[in-house]
Amino acid sequence: MADLAAERVLVVEDEPAARAGLTELVRTWGFTTEAAVDGVDALEQCAAFRPSIVVSDLMMPRMDGLALLQAVRATADAPDVILITGMDPRESVGKAFEASKAGAHDYFTKPIDYQRLRLVLEKLAEHHREVAEARRKEQAAQRESEVLRRRHREHGRFGRIIGRSKPMEAIFRVIEAAAPTTASVLVLGESGTGKELVAQRIHELSPRAQQAFVALNCAAIPETLLESEIFGHEKGAFTGAMDRRLGCFELADRGTLFLDEVAEMAPATQVKLLRVLQERSFRRLGGRQEITVDVRVIAATNVNPLDAVKAGKLREDLYYRLNVFAIEVPPLRDRREDLPLLVQAFITEFAERNHKIMTGLDPAAARLVEQHHWPGNVRELRNAIERAVILSPGPLIEPSHLPVFSTRPAVLTNEPRTASGPGMTLAPGMTVDEAETQLILMTLQHTHDNKTKAAEILGISLKTLHNKLNRLRDRSRSDQTVTDEE
Repeated sequence: MADLAAERVLVVEDEPAARAGLTELVRTWGFTTEAAVDGVDALEQCAAFRPSIVVSDLMMPRMDGLALLQAVRATADAPDVILITGMDPRESVGKAFEASKAGAHDYFTKPIDYQRLRLVLEKLAEHHREVAEARRKEQAAQRESEVLRRRHREHGRFGRIIGRSKPMEAIFRVIEAAAPTTASVLVLGESGTGKELVAQRIHELSPRAQQAFVALNCAAIPETLLESEIFGHEKGAFTGAMDRRLGCFELADRGTLFLDEVAEMAPATQVKLLRVLQERSFRRLGGRQEITVDVRVIAATNVNPLDAVKAGKLREDLYYRLNVFAIEVPPLRDRREDLPLLVQAFITEFAERNHKIMTGLDPAAARLVEQHHWPGNVRELRNAIERAVILSPGPLIEPSHLPVFSTRPAVLTNEPRTASGPGMTLAPGMTVDEAETQLILMTLQHTHDNKTKAAEILGISLKTLHNKLNRLRDRSRSDQTVTDEE
């Protein structure tokens, strides 16, 4: 039961006897009370007494009950208002509707049903207590969350993002500023830098945290299917559409949609995406019904968006619509001071996952990690540490457990030079295309033909890698045809 004495009730009545009697009666029910002679007096009392409930007569001189209701509703921490009238019930119906529309909590006619009035006041007091308790818990949770975030930041963690370097601290501040808003965010950075982790952290710190986070890699889906993935389709919309399917926008309703590699999206699909961002509505493929959604969009690209706009790959209007907040995630080579933190975090993670006791890198392995350029960024480092943890008997990772790194850049000499292990042969007269072909084939060999990992290490999208491989195959067929003709 609520503490009724904590509830302040202001009784507003121009008739002295009725005012005194009602004020005293409400006090005997356990409430703290004050009285006012009319609406003007009541407004002055509200400033000093700060009631949580106002019980007011409707018909009064200077300012009537409806005018008082409208005035107090416009104030901060507005009290609940109960109106009372002595009008004939048949005449008071219109006033009751008007009072309800203006925001009155309840409406009584005289003679007052005091038993019902007491019940209404007690329910209001209980509601106020519940709201205050919920607010107190929310504030306590926010304080606790802030303390926890600060403690994690001191240890180099921001959610699942790891880093203590100045570039990462700057990104954390932007994430905290962007998260509470509904603004679109564009995350920039090379492949493997952790753009999706940034998007997830924005979602986790936003009011949408309890709703869905839906991620879609636009480069990994054929153009013919991408529109269906994003917007969904109706049964029979195209060949193979056997059932209705919800798209990412519907799945992410009231939550967050992360569109990775948005610059790889076909121009026609970009037009439809822009319309959804502007109108908050769309139609499924083959559908007629307009579907309204509340989705926050976070997009990412590993190319310079302005270059993509100039090249016609990314629509300029879509770029400016997405670029409300821009967050550029630096490559690992530009935040090398975070390497020890990342290495230790990955060792701990994979040691626990594989039920091993691991403490770190031996000095030689640490030098290899420090000297490597990490073209695949944090993702390449994570994969390398996972492999090393699996191969190492423990407790230290040794150089032999790490992938074969070339710790020096390729050097052009007068004679072809082959690096130890999987490597490239470079010589004067070699074209850029030939060097690129060697690099792609070497990387595919290193990843055992895993094209997704190869694309990540090469710093290109999976779609771009497939395009380059197709050109290599076409060139090989053409060369073979010429050989056959000769």
